[in-house]
Amino acid sequence: MPFVPHTEADVREMLAAIGARKVDDLFDEIPAELRYGKLSEVPEGLPEMQIARLMHERAQSDGLALNFIGAGAYEHHIPAAVWETTTRGEFYSAYTPYQAEASQGTLQVLYEYQSMMTALTGMDVSNASLYDGASGLGEALLMAVRANGKSTSRKVLMPSAVHPYYRQVAHAITHAQGVAQTGLLYCAERGDTMVEQLKRFEGQDLCALVIQQPNFFGVMEDVDALTDWAHAQNALVIAVVNPTALAVLKAPGQWGKTGADIVVGEGQPLGSPLASGGPYFGFMCAKQEFVRQMPGRIVGRTVDLDGKPGFTLTLQAREQHIRRSKATSNICTNQGLLVTAATIYMSLLGPEGLARVASASMANLRSLREQLTAVHGVKAAFTGAHFHECVIQLDRPVAPVLAELARAGIHGGFDLSTHYPELGHALLVCTTETKSAADLARYAQALAAVLEKKGSDPFFLKQKGA
Repeated sequence: MPFVPHTEADVREMLAAIGARKVDDLFDEIPAELRYGKLSEVPEGLPEMQIARLMHERAQSDGLALNFIGAGAYEHHIPAAVWETTTRGEFYSAYTPYQAEASQGTLQVLYEYQSMMTALTGMDVSNASLYDGASGLGEALLMAVRANGKSTSRKVLMPSAVHPYYRQVAHAITHAQGVAQTGLLYCAERGDTMVEQLKRFEGQDLCALVIQQPNFFGVMEDVDALTDWAHAQNALVIAVVNPTALAVLKAPGQWGKTGADIVVGEGQPLGSPLASGGPYFGFMCAKQEFVRQMPGRIVGRTVDLDGKPGFTLTLQAREQHIRRSKATSNICTNQGLLVTAATIYMSLLGPEGLARVASASMANLRSLREQLTAVHGVKAAFTGAHFHECVIQLDRPVAPVLAELARAGIHGGFDLSTHYPELGHALLVCTTETKSAADLARYAQALAAVLEKKGSDPFFLKQKGA
């Protein structure tokens, strides 16, 4: 809460009402030997003004660097009303809504969230979130194995242009259950998954095909061709999507002739800040025919005996949450607070606002790409259409360049050399609606200054191992 509302007199009155002499009496059931005693390292309380100054000083010590890193976590503007509402006590402290009669507010928020996500993805049903986007992909693979009645295989086609961390997490979750990922190559020129390479898999027993849109390089995939090919092979289509991009791109439910079957992704862009890596939340949507195989919670809307609307968890047995050996999935606790923030964020922005965010992010990317590739020693890696990320290639190792940019107060992007060494000195850069024209120009100028350093620069020689 923003402030403590109780005066000393209020506290004394409340203690008297319950027969306690002091606040410590409320904890007398804790044995004395288990109590820590005086917290000698905790300073005395400070007035609000001094506390605010102290926290601002500590926050400023982290710096205010310009951020051009994306790679699955994105810096978007979050209206103040989002977290002012989300941190109200009714939402902030609410936990599991097993008792519907005591949790109508929480359940309604989750139901509204599900409704918004089905509208955004073009799918029939949504769950009430998973842990994050990466584990959501792992759950989608297991769900596909259970749901695809036309396949006895656990073979999944996984493009190498899917987020490398997502692929790693999905492998960790599913490989012990026999799910095998078969890699697909990306086009060295365009940066998208090559549809023509799928011919060698025709006639094979395939469980599913994963399609990320846009892919990890920020490049648009030919989702219609990929989806129709997979369905022709009796394989399910698992879409991994950026929710912001869906404001301007074709919804997965409209891919190809019949749409994707399962849709997952990371919900962080919908109102969650870049808070040292989390917490985030994963979303999952699917066709109605697969709803019984969907992990996580699902909230339904019904009416009570008086005909009034009400909300409750539905379509899942209790085993989903408490008996691991009987559960469809062991995912049970959702990221409810982040889902609440996402619901409020989408409500405030609406379809038009989300589209503006996406369009501004794309426009900034086009401008940044033009400015960066005009710098000597920089070129674009791919020719395919992009959303708000792209890959550039440098004439020298990326890590020391990023270190130099960091000294100039710029987080320059995500180094791809570890995950995609075949791309050489490649860097993934990202823009969102938060960047101004001056921000883009500052990055381009800083990169030009770094790359103008002579090849004999001791810093670069040291990084190269010379």
